[in-house]
Amino acid sequence: MGSISDMPVMQEAIDILKSFKIEVEVDVVSAHRTPEKLFDFSQNAHLRGISVVIAGAGGAAHLPGMVASMSPLPVIGVPVKSSNSIDGWDSVLSILQMPGGVPVATVALNGAKNAGILAAQIIGSSNKEILDRIIAYKLELKEAVNKASESLKK
Repeated sequence: MGSISDMPVMQEAIDILKSFKIEVEVDVVSAHRTPEKLFDFSQNAHLRGISVVIAGAGGAAHLPGMVASMSPLPVIGVPVKSSNSIDGWDSVLSILQMPGGVPVATVALNGAKNAGILAAQIIGSSNKEILDRIIAYKLELKEAVNKASESLKK
């Protein structure tokens, strides 16, 4: 994440990934305040066994795009509504409007949970154990909706 203040939002990605038994690495890497750390992380993450990067950032939100520009890994951007944000739209557009050749999958404003699920699905496409956990999770979602529907009919 770009700042420790992003942690309450990003915690949802951490929690959902851990529920799928996916190892998580968490760090603060600022595109503007620690560019050397950003370069090192982005260029070497795949060498350390990382499969997907979830990058959360508020305000100008350059972190996801900068990581994507230097890393061969899929990057999921989480726009964070921060204290210096313009209702979050600056973050959304900074992450969403990437130039051709530098894709960043972008989730909803403060949508870290969906970023975690998407990362798990990417990993699950080549890992049967994770795929089975995703399938079970989707079944739980379906069952919760069916249970809610039934309770309304009583």
